[in-house]
Amino acid sequence: MPRNLLPPHRLLYEDLIDRALAEDLGRAGDLSTDTIIPADASAMAAIIARQAGRVAGIDVAAAVFERVDPRIRVDVHIPDGQDAPAGGRIASVSGPARGILTGERCALNLLGRLSGIASVTRGMAEAVAPHGARVVCTRKTTPTLRALEKYAVRCGGGFNHRFGLDDAVLIKDNHIAVAGGIEPAVLRAREALGHLVPIEVEVDSLEQLEVALALGVQAVLLDNMDLETLRRAVALTDGRAITEASGGIRPDTAAAIAATGVDILSAGWLTHSAPTLDVALDIQIEA
Repeated sequence: MPRNLLPPHRLLYEDLIDRALAEDLGRAGDLSTDTIIPADASAMAAIIARQAGRVAGIDVAAAVFERVDPRIRVDVHIPDGQDAPAGGRIASVSGPARGILTGERCALNLLGRLSGIASVTRGMAEAVAPHGARVVCTRKTTPTLRALEKYAVRCGGGFNHRFGLDDAVLIKDNHIAVAGGIEPAVLRAREALGHLVPIEVEVDSLEQLEVALALGVQAVLLDNMDLETLRRAVALTDGRAITEASGGIRPDTAAAIAATGVDILSAGWLTHSAPTLDVALDIQIEA
């Protein structure tokens, strides 16, 4: 299980749940459930992992059911940050049948999306761990889902990069182009910032790296460098700044990149290309 796993506060996703349910219910509500299922019917169900994976978002899924009907009870068997086997019961759901059926899709959509991210993060984090590197996500997240998707990365054993533009200064190639170079960009940022705001500079050559290091920045983003250039960049940096490899990092390339000695691998792939984990809700029928 990942270390110090802190789930997001419910205030960060309650509005998201409301909007997801409103999108599903539309103007007339759940026509299928409300016309077929008696209002006083109760049901028991199981949330099942149809494929093995790392769980993330089960508490969010439970909040969906609770929002639909506070009488619904969700008992978690495999919590966030732990692995579910194929066919494993992640949680049991019981209570008013209408509420369970109405909340099913929204709950599973969120759970499957977040567990998919956690699962691929787990694999990548395990691949780079022998080299002492960390895998971090980026801001390439689904709009409105960032807090949850970054939490899913943590569930998978990864770490978070910036949550937004206000976390830190990341001077990228376009900033450098408009500012007229790395030095004026760094100096302007440093003049305007407080002492607690770190500065990272994106570089795509060893020459740019030397300029950034001479300015004493806290981190350097080594963008789209081949493996040999990454090794030379790590040697040149020699501990003077955190080294972050970025650009096209995927599960099949992560280990080789980590072996160059970089400290961090930032992978947008974790959130923009992770497949959804297949989860389902099965109604339990008593014989």
